[in-house]
Amino acid sequence: MLYALALLIGVVAGLRAMTAPAAVAWGAYLGWLPVAGTWAGFMGHWIAVGIFTILAIVELVTDQLPSTPSRKVPQQFGARIVMSAFTGAVIGATGGATIGGLIAGAIGAVIGTLGGAELRKRLAAAFGKDPPAAFIEDAVAIIGGLLIVAAVA
Repeated sequence: MLYALALLIGVVAGLRAMTAPAAVAWGAYLGWLPVAGTWAGFMGHWIAVGIFTILAIVELVTDQLPSTPSRKVPQQFGARIVMSAFTGAVIGATGGATIGGLIAGAIGAVIGTLGGAELRKRLAAAFGKDPPAAFIEDAVAIIGGLLIVAAVA
């Protein structure tokens, strides 16, 4: 079960790199994710919540700009894999499966990044412009991240 949730949080990070760690930090802070006593215990601290929430908001705002680079660019893709692996590892740490969660999260990143890029391209073509597609993607990432974290609890 944890591996499936780690994979799904990786997909969310593939859609929005910083939304997944923000959701995980909020889940740990609210006590939904039992990370206290693990290497990921810092995720439950208000500072981690604040940092990841600010970074997620910045990403949501900047991704609406016309000059946003493709998520398939190596730097963007690499950042999504790193954040997915990290959040997957945090999910895995709740059950003592850090490495498995890390791997599942990284696989989820590939699925979310490539699938999300294709979906966004099709949505943008359907709407005739990109912002509505980005808002749909934002909503899916935020709601999905929170539901995954709640499922671990």
